[in-house]
Amino acid sequence: MTPAMTMAQAANDLVEQFEFLPSWEDRYAHIISFGKTLAPYPEEHRSETYKVKGCQSQVWLHPSVQDGRIHFEADSDASIVKGIIAMLLFVYNDRTADEILGMKPDFIERIGLTQALSANRANGLASMLKQIQLYALALSRRTA
Repeated sequence: MTPAMTMAQAANDLVEQFEFLPSWEDRYAHIISFGKTLAPYPEEHRSETYKVKGCQSQVWLHPSVQDGRIHFEADSDASIVKGIIAMLLFVYNDRTADEILGMKPDFIERIGLTQALSANRANGLASMLKQIQLYALALSRRTA
């Protein structure tokens, strides 16, 4: 993703990447490859404080504010879940709190991800989205 890409453009780009994949086996492989794009997660952030509640797998999400934009670092102990959080960061990372809070995650449905995931993973996806939004809300209040 280039910094000039809007959230809507990033979401559309993500949807287009999945449109060309004929099977869910290919799509899962693509999700896993997304997880490999995440930067190494700092050990000091691998704590209960940054653990996303509601995920069957362990997922950590650490926010920081840089130049008025929220930067996230993330990791998971499960390859598909790590790919899912990487996909979310492809859209939501390095955005303002207002941008994050104003973005509807309809790209998830457009990809067909919710229907393809197990109930536990779908709940985990919802928890990751909720945590991103909660961090944005909290950080917007702190910087206002």
